[in-house]
Amino acid sequence: MRPARLRLRPLGSVGALTAVLLLGLTAAPAAPAAPTSAAPVAAVTYEAEDATVTQGLVESDHAGYTGRGFVNYHNTSGSHVRWTVNAAQAGTATLTFRYANGATADRPMDIAVNGVLTADDRAFTATGAWTSWSTAKVTATLKAGSNTVRATATTANGGPNVDNLAVDISPAPGGRTPVEANGQLKVCGTKLCNQRGNPVQLRGMSTHGLQWYSQCVTSGSLDALATDWNADVLRISLYIQEGGYESDPRRFTDLVHSIIEQATARGMYALVDWHMLTPGDPHHNLARAKTFFTEIAQRHGGKNNLLYEIANEPSGVSWSRIKSYAEQFIPVIRQSDPDTPILVGTRAWSSLGVSEGADETEIVNNPVNAANIMYTFHFYAASHGSEYLNTLSRAADRLPVFVTEFGTQTASGDGGNDFTQAQKYLDLMASKKISWVNWNYSDDSRSGAVFKSGTCDGNGPWTGTGPLKPAGVWVRDRIRTPDRFLTADAPLG
Repeated sequence: MRPARLRLRPLGSVGALTAVLLLGLTAAPAAPAAPTSAAPVAAVTYEAEDATVTQGLVESDHAGYTGRGFVNYHNTSGSHVRWTVNAAQAGTATLTFRYANGATADRPMDIAVNGVLTADDRAFTATGAWTSWSTAKVTATLKAGSNTVRATATTANGGPNVDNLAVDISPAPGGRTPVEANGQLKVCGTKLCNQRGNPVQLRGMSTHGLQWYSQCVTSGSLDALATDWNADVLRISLYIQEGGYESDPRRFTDLVHSIIEQATARGMYALVDWHMLTPGDPHHNLARAKTFFTEIAQRHGGKNNLLYEIANEPSGVSWSRIKSYAEQFIPVIRQSDPDTPILVGTRAWSSLGVSEGADETEIVNNPVNAANIMYTFHFYAASHGSEYLNTLSRAADRLPVFVTEFGTQTASGDGGNDFTQAQKYLDLMASKKISWVNWNYSDDSRSGAVFKSGTCDGNGPWTGTGPLKPAGVWVRDRIRTPDRFLTADAPLG
Protein backbone atom coordinates (compact mmCIF):
# COMPACT_ATOMS: atom_id res chain seq x y z
CA MET A 1 0.00 0.00 0.00
CA ARG A 2 1.22 3.47 -0.88
CA PRO A 3 1.71 5.86 2.04
CA ALA A 4 -0.63 8.77 2.49
CA ARG A 5 0.57 12.07 1.13
CA LEU A 6 3.30 13.34 3.38
CA ARG A 7 3.53 16.66 5.14
CA LEU A 8 5.61 18.81 2.80
CA ARG A 9 8.19 21.39 3.80
CA PRO A 10 9.36 24.62 2.13
CA LEU A 11 12.15 23.09 0.07
CA GLY A 12 13.09 19.60 -0.94
CA SER A 13 11.97 16.09 -1.57
CA VAL A 14 9.46 13.57 -0.38
CA GLY A 15 10.39 9.95 -0.70
CA ALA A 16 10.06 6.10 -0.96
CA LEU A 17 11.44 2.36 -1.48
CA THR A 18 11.23 -0.96 0.44
CA ALA A 19 14.26 -2.90 1.61
CA VAL A 20 15.70 -6.36 1.21
CA LEU A 21 18.10 -8.69 2.97
CA LEU A 22 21.41 -9.83 1.59
CA LEU A 23 21.97 -13.53 1.09
CA GLY A 24 24.82 -15.47 2.67
CA LEU A 25 26.94 -17.73 0.45
CA THR A 26 28.64 -21.04 1.13
CA ALA A 27 31.77 -22.56 -0.36
CA ALA A 28 31.55 -23.91 -3.90
CA PRO A 29 33.35 -26.44 -6.06
CA ALA A 30 35.66 -25.29 -8.82
CA ALA A 31 33.96 -23.91 -11.93
CA PRO A 32 35.12 -23.73 -15.55
CA ALA A 33 37.89 -21.22 -16.13
CA ALA A 34 37.03 -18.13 -18.13
CA PRO A 35 39.18 -17.16 -21.11
CA THR A 36 42.29 -15.26 -20.10
CA SER A 37 42.23 -12.52 -22.72
CA ALA A 38 41.92 -9.02 -21.33
CA ALA A 39 39.79 -8.02 -24.34
CA PRO A 40 36.00 -8.51 -24.42
CA VAL A 41 35.26 -12.22 -24.89
CA ALA A 42 32.36 -14.44 -25.81
CA ALA A 43 30.03 -15.52 -23.03
CA VAL A 44 31.16 -18.44 -20.89
CA THR A 45 28.42 -20.92 -20.03
CA TYR A 46 28.14 -22.59 -16.61
CA GLU A 47 25.71 -25.50 -16.46
CA ALA A 48 23.29 -25.56 -13.51
CA GLU A 49 23.89 -29.27 -12.87
CA ASP A 50 27.59 -28.51 -12.20
CA ALA A 51 26.79 -25.83 -9.62
CA THR A 52 26.00 -26.21 -5.91
CA VAL A 53 22.29 -26.99 -5.56
CA THR A 54 20.40 -26.49 -2.30
CA GLN A 55 16.82 -27.81 -2.13
CA GLY A 56 16.63 -28.86 -5.74
CA LEU A 57 17.25 -31.82 -8.04
CA VAL A 58 19.21 -32.33 -11.26
CA GLU A 59 16.78 -33.79 -13.79
CA SER A 60 16.60 -34.48 -17.53
CA ASP A 61 12.96 -35.32 -18.20
CA HIS A 62 12.10 -32.17 -20.19
CA ALA A 63 13.65 -31.81 -23.64
CA GLY A 64 15.63 -28.82 -24.85
CA TYR A 65 18.21 -28.46 -22.08
CA THR A 66 21.96 -28.15 -22.63
CA GLY A 67 24.66 -30.22 -20.92
CA ARG A 68 23.53 -33.21 -18.82
CA GLY A 69 20.29 -31.76 -17.49
CA PHE A 70 18.77 -28.89 -15.56
CA VAL A 71 17.96 -28.00 -11.94
CA ASN A 72 14.38 -28.43 -10.75
CA TYR A 73 13.99 -26.19 -7.69
CA HIS A 74 12.06 -27.54 -4.73
CA ASN A 75 8.76 -25.77 -4.23
CA THR A 76 9.98 -23.72 -1.30
CA SER A 77 11.28 -20.23 -0.69
CA GLY A 78 15.05 -20.21 -0.21
CA SER A 79 15.92 -23.03 -2.59
CA HIS A 80 18.88 -21.94 -4.66
CA VAL A 81 21.64 -22.67 -7.15
CA ARG A 82 25.10 -21.22 -6.67
CA TRP A 83 27.81 -21.02 -9.31
CA THR A 84 31.49 -20.13 -9.02
CA VAL A 85 32.40 -17.84 -11.91
CA ASN A 86 35.99 -17.05 -12.85
CA ALA A 87 36.69 -13.70 -14.49
CA ALA A 88 40.01 -12.90 -16.14
CA GLN A 89 39.49 -9.22 -15.33
CA ALA A 90 37.16 -7.08 -13.25
CA GLY A 91 34.29 -5.50 -15.11
CA THR A 92 30.61 -5.19 -15.80
CA ALA A 93 29.02 -8.48 -16.82
CA THR A 94 25.72 -9.61 -18.25
CA LEU A 95 24.44 -12.70 -16.44
CA THR A 96 21.99 -14.64 -18.64
CA PHE A 97 19.93 -17.36 -16.96
CA ARG A 98 18.41 -19.97 -19.31
CA TYR A 99 15.24 -21.34 -17.76
CA ALA A 100 11.81 -22.87 -18.32
CA ASN A 101 8.66 -22.07 -16.37
CA GLY A 102 5.71 -24.22 -17.35
CA ALA A 103 3.53 -22.82 -14.57
CA THR A 104 1.11 -19.94 -15.08
CA ALA A 105 2.68 -17.57 -12.53
CA ASP A 106 6.08 -15.89 -12.37
CA ARG A 107 8.71 -17.63 -10.26
CA PRO A 108 10.84 -14.70 -9.03
CA MET A 109 14.36 -15.12 -7.69
CA ASP A 110 16.90 -12.95 -5.88
CA ILE A 111 20.24 -12.80 -7.69
CA ALA A 112 23.26 -12.20 -5.44
CA VAL A 113 26.85 -11.72 -6.62
CA ASN A 114 29.67 -12.18 -4.12
CA GLY A 115 27.15 -11.99 -1.28
CA VAL A 116 25.51 -8.75 -2.41
CA LEU A 117 21.98 -8.61 -3.79
CA THR A 118 22.14 -7.52 -7.43
CA ALA A 119 18.53 -8.15 -8.52
CA ASP A 120 15.64 -8.21 -6.05
CA ASP A 121 12.75 -10.54 -6.96
CA ARG A 122 13.84 -10.74 -10.60
CA ALA A 123 10.86 -12.04 -12.53
CA PHE A 124 11.22 -15.41 -14.28
CA THR A 125 8.01 -15.30 -16.27
CA ALA A 126 5.98 -18.24 -17.52
CA THR A 127 7.32 -19.76 -20.76
CA GLY A 128 4.21 -21.78 -21.66
CA ALA A 129 5.67 -25.26 -21.12
CA TRP A 130 8.51 -26.96 -19.25
CA THR A 131 10.08 -27.73 -22.64
CA SER A 132 9.97 -24.07 -23.72
CA TRP A 133 13.20 -22.35 -22.70
CA SER A 134 13.74 -18.61 -22.32
CA THR A 135 16.35 -16.28 -20.81
CA ALA A 136 16.47 -13.61 -18.11
CA LYS A 137 19.35 -11.13 -17.90
CA VAL A 138 20.91 -9.31 -14.94
CA THR A 139 23.78 -6.80 -14.97
CA ALA A 140 26.45 -7.21 -12.27
CA THR A 141 29.98 -6.25 -11.33
CA LEU A 142 32.54 -9.08 -11.26
CA LYS A 143 35.93 -8.90 -9.63
CA ALA A 144 39.00 -10.44 -11.24
CA GLY A 145 39.29 -14.08 -10.25
CA SER A 146 36.66 -16.16 -8.45
CA ASN A 147 33.10 -14.85 -8.03
CA THR A 148 29.94 -16.45 -6.63
CA VAL A 149 26.54 -16.06 -8.32
CA ARG A 150 23.49 -17.31 -6.43
CA ALA A 151 19.88 -17.52 -7.68
CA THR A 152 17.43 -17.98 -4.80
CA ALA A 153 13.67 -18.62 -5.06
CA THR A 154 11.67 -16.04 -3.14
CA THR A 155 8.21 -17.64 -3.06
CA ALA A 156 6.74 -20.94 -1.90
CA ASN A 157 6.49 -22.04 -5.55
CA GLY A 158 10.27 -22.24 -5.76
CA GLY A 159 12.27 -21.21 -8.80
CA PRO A 160 11.90 -22.12 -12.47
CA ASN A 161 13.82 -25.01 -14.01
CA VAL A 162 17.29 -23.54 -14.57
CA ASP A 163 19.43 -24.89 -17.41
CA ASN A 164 22.56 -22.75 -17.32
CA LEU A 165 24.17 -19.39 -16.60
CA ALA A 166 26.02 -17.51 -19.37
CA VAL A 167 28.47 -14.80 -18.28
CA ASP A 168 29.50 -12.11 -20.74
CA ILE A 169 31.91 -9.32 -19.78
CA SER A 170 31.47 -6.74 -22.52
CA PRO A 171 32.38 -3.09 -23.13
CA ALA A 172 29.75 -0.53 -22.24
CA PRO A 173 27.38 0.35 -25.09
CA GLY A 174 28.57 3.36 -27.05
CA GLY A 175 31.91 3.72 -25.31
CA ARG A 176 33.22 4.21 -21.81
CA THR A 177 30.96 4.53 -18.81
CA PRO A 178 31.15 7.70 -16.71
CA VAL A 179 33.32 5.93 -14.13
CA GLU A 180 35.60 4.45 -16.80
CA ALA A 181 36.04 7.92 -18.29
CA ASN A 182 36.71 9.73 -15.01
CA GLY A 183 37.83 7.34 -12.28
CA GLN A 184 38.08 8.61 -8.71
CA LEU A 185 36.52 12.05 -8.30
CA LYS A 186 37.98 14.78 -6.13
CA VAL A 187 37.32 18.42 -5.29
CA CYS A 188 39.76 20.85 -6.90
CA GLY A 189 39.16 24.48 -6.03
CA THR A 190 35.47 25.20 -6.61
CA LYS A 191 34.96 22.28 -9.02
CA LEU A 192 34.36 18.55 -8.96
CA CYS A 193 37.22 17.02 -10.93
CA ASN A 194 38.08 13.64 -12.35
CA GLN A 195 41.20 11.59 -11.75
CA ARG A 196 43.13 13.71 -14.25
CA GLY A 197 42.17 16.94 -12.49
CA ASN A 198 39.71 18.02 -15.21
CA PRO A 199 36.45 19.64 -14.00
CA VAL A 200 33.40 17.50 -14.72
CA GLN A 201 29.65 17.92 -14.50
CA LEU A 202 27.65 14.84 -13.46
CA ARG A 203 23.96 14.58 -14.32
CA GLY A 204 21.57 12.00 -12.96
CA MET A 205 18.54 10.99 -10.94
CA SER A 206 17.64 10.45 -7.31
CA THR A 207 15.65 7.51 -6.07
CA HIS A 208 12.59 8.24 -3.98
CA GLY A 209 13.01 7.45 -0.26
CA LEU A 210 14.21 3.97 0.66
CA GLN A 211 11.07 2.85 2.45
CA TRP A 212 8.36 3.05 -0.19
CA TYR A 213 9.44 2.55 -3.82
CA SER A 214 12.01 -0.23 -4.15
CA GLN A 215 9.92 -1.60 -7.01
CA CYS A 216 11.21 1.38 -9.01
CA VAL A 217 14.86 0.38 -8.50
CA THR A 218 15.18 -2.84 -10.47
CA SER A 219 17.66 -4.37 -12.85
CA GLY A 220 15.52 -3.14 -15.75
CA SER A 221 15.01 0.40 -14.48
CA LEU A 222 18.71 0.84 -13.69
CA ASP A 223 19.67 -0.55 -17.09
CA ALA A 224 17.41 2.12 -18.58
CA LEU A 225 18.90 4.86 -16.43
CA ALA A 226 22.43 3.90 -17.43
CA THR A 227 21.98 3.14 -21.14
CA ASP A 228 18.73 4.84 -22.27
CA TRP A 229 18.99 7.96 -20.12
CA ASN A 230 22.84 7.93 -20.19
CA ALA A 231 22.92 9.03 -16.54
CA ASP A 232 26.25 9.59 -14.81
CA VAL A 233 25.09 9.37 -11.20
CA LEU A 234 22.40 7.68 -9.10
CA ARG A 235 21.48 9.31 -5.78
CA ILE A 236 20.42 6.67 -3.25
CA SER A 237 18.07 8.44 -0.83
CA LEU A 238 17.94 6.82 2.59
CA TYR A 239 15.36 8.51 4.80
CA ILE A 240 16.20 8.29 8.51
CA GLN A 241 12.80 8.97 10.04
CA GLU A 242 9.35 8.53 8.42
CA GLY A 243 9.65 4.74 8.49
CA GLY A 244 13.20 4.76 7.14
CA TYR A 245 16.59 3.78 8.54
CA GLU A 246 15.78 4.13 12.25
CA SER A 247 12.96 1.58 11.94
CA ASP A 248 15.28 -1.22 10.76
CA PRO A 249 18.94 -0.20 10.36
CA ARG A 250 20.14 -3.64 9.22
CA ARG A 251 17.53 -3.99 6.52
CA PHE A 252 18.03 -0.51 5.08
CA THR A 253 21.82 -0.67 5.23
CA ASP A 254 21.72 -3.91 3.26
CA LEU A 255 19.47 -2.29 0.68
CA VAL A 256 21.93 0.57 0.21
CA HIS A 257 24.78 -1.95 -0.18
CA SER A 258 22.80 -3.64 -2.94
CA ILE A 259 21.96 -0.45 -4.86
CA ILE A 260 25.59 0.73 -4.67
CA GLU A 261 26.65 -2.55 -6.28
CA GLN A 262 24.01 -2.19 -8.99
CA ALA A 263 25.10 1.36 -9.83
CA THR A 264 28.72 0.20 -9.86
CA ALA A 265 27.90 -2.63 -12.25
CA ARG A 266 26.53 -0.09 -14.71
CA GLY A 267 29.46 2.31 -14.50
CA MET A 268 27.50 5.06 -12.72
CA TYR A 269 28.56 7.07 -9.70
CA ALA A 270 26.62 6.23 -6.52
CA LEU A 271 25.71 9.20 -4.32
CA VAL A 272 24.71 7.90 -0.87
CA ASP A 273 22.20 10.37 0.57
CA TRP A 274 21.65 10.49 4.37
CA HIS A 275 18.15 11.89 3.90
CA MET A 276 17.61 13.61 7.25
CA LEU A 277 14.62 15.90 7.07
CA THR A 278 12.57 16.08 10.28
CA PRO A 279 13.90 17.01 12.80
CA GLY A 280 16.03 19.54 10.94
CA ASP A 281 19.02 19.45 13.29
CA PRO A 282 21.53 16.93 11.85
CA HIS A 283 22.94 16.31 15.33
CA HIS A 284 19.72 14.41 16.14
CA ASN A 285 20.95 11.59 13.89
CA LEU A 286 24.70 11.93 14.43
CA ALA A 287 25.15 8.57 16.19
CA ARG A 288 23.07 6.78 13.56
CA ALA A 289 25.03 8.49 10.79
CA LYS A 290 28.32 7.37 12.27
CA THR A 291 27.13 3.75 12.46
CA PHE A 292 25.71 3.72 8.93
CA PHE A 293 28.53 5.50 7.09
CA THR A 294 31.22 3.55 8.94
CA GLU A 295 29.86 0.34 7.45
CA ILE A 296 29.31 1.87 4.01
CA ALA A 297 32.84 3.29 3.93
CA GLN A 298 34.41 0.06 5.18
CA ARG A 299 32.70 -2.02 2.50
CA HIS A 300 32.78 0.35 -0.45
CA GLY A 301 35.60 2.80 0.31
CA GLY A 302 37.87 1.01 -2.13
CA LYS A 303 35.52 1.78 -5.03
CA ASN A 304 36.15 4.82 -7.22
CA ASN A 305 32.51 5.71 -7.93
CA LEU A 306 31.16 6.97 -4.59
CA LEU A 307 29.96 10.29 -3.20
CA TYR A 308 28.65 10.78 0.35
CA GLU A 309 25.86 13.29 1.14
CA ILE A 310 25.86 13.49 4.92
CA ALA A 311 22.86 15.75 5.68
CA ASN A 312 20.09 16.10 3.11
CA GLU A 313 18.22 19.22 4.26
CA PRO A 314 19.04 20.83 7.61
CA SER A 315 16.43 23.34 8.74
CA GLY A 316 15.69 25.52 11.72
CA VAL A 317 19.33 25.54 12.85
CA SER A 318 22.26 27.88 12.37
CA TRP A 319 25.11 27.31 9.93
CA SER A 320 27.47 26.93 12.88
CA ARG A 321 25.36 24.02 14.14
CA ILE A 322 25.54 22.29 10.74
CA LYS A 323 29.28 22.96 10.53
CA SER A 324 29.76 21.41 13.99
CA TYR A 325 27.94 18.27 12.83
CA ALA A 326 30.09 17.98 9.71
CA GLU A 327 33.37 18.47 11.57
CA GLN A 328 32.47 15.77 14.10
CA PHE A 329 31.27 13.34 11.44
CA ILE A 330 33.68 13.67 8.51
CA PRO A 331 36.68 12.21 10.43
CA VAL A 332 34.62 9.06 11.09
CA ILE A 333 34.26 8.46 7.34
CA ARG A 334 37.88 9.35 6.67
CA GLN A 335 39.09 6.56 8.96
CA SER A 336 37.84 4.04 6.36
CA ASP A 337 37.68 6.10 3.17
CA PRO A 338 40.22 8.89 2.69
CA ASP A 339 39.35 9.65 -0.94
CA THR A 340 35.59 9.92 -1.57
CA PRO A 341 34.20 13.47 -1.84
CA ILE A 342 31.79 14.37 0.98
CA LEU A 343 28.81 16.67 0.37
CA VAL A 344 27.65 18.85 3.27
CA GLY A 345 24.05 20.07 3.51
CA THR A 346 23.47 23.81 3.90
CA ARG A 347 21.08 25.87 5.99
CA ALA A 348 17.36 26.17 5.25
CA TRP A 349 16.68 22.93 3.40
CA SER A 350 20.00 23.14 1.54
CA SER A 351 19.17 26.52 0.02
CA LEU A 352 22.53 28.02 1.07
CA GLY A 353 20.43 29.80 3.70
CA VAL A 354 18.13 31.69 1.35
CA SER A 355 14.90 30.09 2.60
CA GLU A 356 15.64 31.41 6.10
CA GLY A 357 16.83 34.88 5.11
CA ALA A 358 20.57 34.18 4.82
CA ASP A 359 22.91 33.52 1.89
CA GLU A 360 26.18 31.87 0.95
CA THR A 361 28.40 34.38 2.75
CA GLU A 362 27.96 32.61 6.09
CA ILE A 363 29.68 29.56 4.58
CA VAL A 364 32.29 31.55 2.68
CA ASN A 365 33.25 33.31 5.92
CA ASN A 366 33.14 30.15 8.06
CA PRO A 367 33.75 27.03 5.91
CA VAL A 368 33.85 23.47 7.21
CA ASN A 369 37.36 22.58 8.33
CA ALA A 370 37.86 19.58 6.07
CA ALA A 371 39.32 18.76 2.66
CA ASN A 372 37.67 17.22 -0.41
CA ILE A 373 34.18 18.44 0.44
CA MET A 374 31.38 20.25 -1.39
CA TYR A 375 28.25 22.10 -0.28
CA THR A 376 24.76 21.16 -1.46
CA PHE A 377 22.04 23.30 -2.99
CA HIS A 378 18.42 22.30 -3.70
CA PHE A 379 15.86 24.16 -5.78
CA TYR A 380 12.39 23.71 -7.22
CA ALA A 381 11.96 25.88 -10.29
CA ALA A 382 8.27 26.76 -9.89
CA SER A 383 8.93 28.06 -6.35
CA HIS A 384 12.48 29.39 -6.42
CA GLY A 385 13.14 32.32 -8.70
CA SER A 386 15.92 34.81 -9.28
CA GLU A 387 17.00 35.18 -5.63
CA TYR A 388 17.85 31.49 -5.45
CA LEU A 389 19.35 31.41 -8.94
CA ASN A 390 21.60 34.39 -8.23
CA THR A 391 22.70 32.89 -4.91
CA LEU A 392 23.72 29.67 -6.64
CA SER A 393 25.65 31.65 -9.25
CA ARG A 394 27.57 33.67 -6.68
CA ALA A 395 28.23 30.70 -4.43
CA ALA A 396 29.64 28.55 -7.24
CA ASP A 397 32.35 31.17 -7.84
CA ARG A 398 33.59 30.89 -4.25
CA LEU A 399 32.55 27.42 -3.02
CA PRO A 400 32.44 23.91 -4.49
CA VAL A 401 28.68 23.33 -4.95
CA PHE A 402 26.74 20.21 -5.96
CA VAL A 403 22.98 20.43 -6.67
CA THR A 404 21.96 17.09 -5.17
CA GLU A 405 18.23 17.68 -5.65
CA PHE A 406 16.01 19.78 -7.88
CA GLY A 407 12.63 19.69 -9.53
CA THR A 408 10.80 21.59 -12.23
CA GLN A 409 7.74 21.89 -9.96
CA THR A 410 6.95 23.66 -6.69
CA ALA A 411 8.88 22.95 -3.49
CA SER A 412 6.32 20.27 -2.60
CA GLY A 413 7.57 18.15 -5.49
CA ASP A 414 4.14 18.56 -7.08
CA GLY A 415 2.15 21.03 -9.13
CA GLY A 416 2.81 22.53 -12.51
CA ASN A 417 6.21 22.48 -14.18
CA ASP A 418 8.15 25.67 -14.85
CA PHE A 419 10.48 24.39 -17.55
CA THR A 420 11.56 27.91 -18.52
CA GLN A 421 12.91 28.71 -15.06
CA ALA A 422 14.37 25.21 -14.73
CA GLN A 423 16.28 25.71 -17.98
CA LYS A 424 17.81 28.91 -16.59
CA TYR A 425 19.20 26.87 -13.72
CA LEU A 426 20.50 24.16 -16.08
CA ASP A 427 22.16 26.74 -18.31
CA LEU A 428 23.89 28.28 -15.29
CA MET A 429 25.01 24.88 -13.99
CA ALA A 430 26.38 23.94 -17.40
CA SER A 431 28.37 27.17 -17.66
CA LYS A 432 29.93 26.68 -14.21
CA LYS A 433 30.16 22.85 -14.34
CA ILE A 434 27.86 22.35 -11.36
CA SER A 435 26.80 18.71 -11.10
CA TRP A 436 23.11 17.99 -10.55
CA VAL A 437 20.62 15.29 -9.63
CA ASN A 438 16.87 15.46 -10.35
CA TRP A 439 14.11 14.42 -7.92
CA ASN A 440 12.88 11.65 -8.50
CA TYR A 441 13.10 8.26 -10.25
CA SER A 442 9.77 6.74 -9.18
CA ASP A 443 6.08 6.50 -10.08
CA ASP A 444 4.80 8.51 -7.11
CA SER A 445 1.56 10.34 -7.94
CA ARG A 446 3.18 13.77 -7.72
CA SER A 447 4.38 15.54 -10.85
CA GLY A 448 8.02 15.42 -9.73
CA ALA A 449 8.18 11.64 -10.08
CA VAL A 450 9.30 10.87 -13.63
CA PHE A 451 7.24 7.70 -14.26
CA LYS A 452 3.49 7.52 -14.74
CA SER A 453 1.64 5.95 -11.81
CA GLY A 454 1.65 2.16 -11.97
CA THR A 455 4.85 1.89 -14.04
CA CYS A 456 6.85 0.37 -11.19
CA ASP A 457 4.08 -1.98 -10.07
CA GLY A 458 3.97 -3.30 -13.63
CA ASN A 459 7.78 -3.62 -13.81
CA GLY A 460 8.09 -1.11 -16.62
CA PRO A 461 8.41 -0.52 -19.48
CA TRP A 462 11.37 1.66 -18.49
CA THR A 463 12.88 2.96 -21.74
CA GLY A 464 11.79 5.74 -24.06
CA THR A 465 9.29 8.48 -23.28
CA GLY A 466 6.13 6.34 -23.21
CA PRO A 467 6.15 5.64 -19.45
CA LEU A 468 7.18 9.18 -18.49
CA LYS A 469 5.30 12.20 -17.16
CA PRO A 470 6.12 15.59 -18.74
CA ALA A 471 8.85 16.27 -16.16
CA GLY A 472 10.38 12.88 -16.92
CA VAL A 473 10.45 13.54 -20.67
CA TRP A 474 12.08 16.92 -20.05
CA VAL A 475 14.82 15.76 -17.68
CA ARG A 476 15.59 12.56 -19.61
CA ASP A 477 16.26 14.65 -22.71
CA ARG A 478 18.75 16.76 -20.75
CA ILE A 479 20.50 13.85 -19.08
CA ARG A 480 20.93 12.07 -22.42
CA THR A 481 23.43 14.70 -23.60
CA PRO A 482 25.84 14.74 -20.62
CA ASP A 483 29.24 16.26 -20.04
CA ARG A 484 31.61 14.83 -22.65
CA PHE A 485 34.32 14.37 -20.00
CA LEU A 486 37.11 15.52 -22.36
CA THR A 487 36.81 12.21 -24.19
CA ALA A 488 39.83 12.97 -26.40
CA ASP A 489 42.00 12.19 -23.38
CA ALA A 490 43.41 8.72 -23.04
CA PRO A 491 41.36 6.28 -20.93
CA LEU A 492 42.24 6.12 -17.27
CA GLY A 493 44.49 3.28 -16.20
